[in-house]
Amino acid sequence: MARIVMKFGGTSVANMDRIRAVSAIVRREVDNGHSVAVIVSAMAGETNRLVSLCDEVGPPAPALDARFVEYDAVVATGEQVTAGLLAGVMQNLGYRARSWQGWQIPLKTDQSHGQARIKEIVEDHIGEAIDQGEIAIVSGFQGVSPEGRVATLGRGGSDTSAVGLAAAINAVRCDIYTDVDGVYTTDPRITKQARRIEKISFEEMLEMASVGAKVLQTRSVELAMAYKVPLRVLSSFDQPDAQGPGTLICDEDDIVEQNIVTAVTPDFHEASVTVLAVPDEPGRAALIFTKLAEANVNIDMIVQSPSREQGFANISFTTKEVDLDRAVEALEVVKSEIGFNALQSDRNVAKISVIGVGMKSHAGVASTMFKTLADKGINIQNISTSEIKISVLINSDAAEYAVRALHDAYELEKVK
Repeated sequence: MARIVMKFGGTSVANMDRIRAVSAIVRREVDNGHSVAVIVSAMAGETNRLVSLCDEVGPPAPALDARFVEYDAVVATGEQVTAGLLAGVMQNLGYRARSWQGWQIPLKTDQSHGQARIKEIVEDHIGEAIDQGEIAIVSGFQGVSPEGRVATLGRGGSDTSAVGLAAAINAVRCDIYTDVDGVYTTDPRITKQARRIEKISFEEMLEMASVGAKVLQTRSVELAMAYKVPLRVLSSFDQPDAQGPGTLICDEDDIVEQNIVTAVTPDFHEASVTVLAVPDEPGRAALIFTKLAEANVNIDMIVQSPSREQGFANISFTTKEVDLDRAVEALEVVKSEIGFNALQSDRNVAKISVIGVGMKSHAGVASTMFKTLADKGINIQNISTSEIKISVLINSDAAEYAVRALHDAYELEKVK
């Protein structure tokens, strides 16, 4: 029997009716002869509720990390509730099923509570169980730290749990069930021309996840790419006997013909900072970004341009909007040390990215992007590129217009 892993997100298990609907999807795969492990998230909204309770406890005491361990002990319970409920429903339907917590597998992590990384998954017991016909219902988002405590993998960590387990048990695929029926060429809420993508490479999906697409967590795609675990994104809201094809995320070599551009992805949660009149000499930029790293601020686009003052430069960068205040505060504290004149920040920006592995072998993608935006009167503030991605920073008021224009320009509504 082929082993498969199925993962269900929070909206898929939001209440008992949804959990019963999920049980029908699981039954279909079991009845088709598969050995099945199921990863579940907490019910929609439950993790937020648990986090808010932890926030009421207050900040940790100075130099004391114990509170973060207890934070994990609290927020991990949401997934455990879902796992127990789904296992109970499956048992009542006459199937052999049991719930598993991360420590019971065990899924071993490092000590970074709240944002732990998987170090090892010992698959012997769970692999044997599912091969003997048991349905393993696993609490996602959690593992066990070296000191034997519950450690969570960060928000969205159930995706990572699922891919990690699929890799460990050599599953033929990992099915990610959510409230959408696949990955689209852009956000369908922005344009009705958005089209579901049948196949997309790991590399493209990783770029999409990193620039704002919310279908999959970035770390889960990285893990799938590293271990060559095929992923399918499917809707849990389809009828079990009429399941849509979803989107297959796979190795680039498994896609016969690549599109030049696969998707246009917007990110509306960006902010920009410009450090004005920085002395144009070695070490100043290093000091800026060292201070930001120490403040745990992630940086994306970086542009350096000449200042009006001779011997000085302006340095602009983008970060997530939620990190903007922390970034500004970190730099203001060391203003005299860096020697800059002033800071400017802007929350009214958005990042628009065009993504496609076909860019590796085709010219003209950038010119089409820049000409399309110019024709629409949309000004570009920053630009960054990778081998298969071009991103621009623009005023957020023009972002949806830009997405529709680029989607049309690359003819992404057409099946190719």
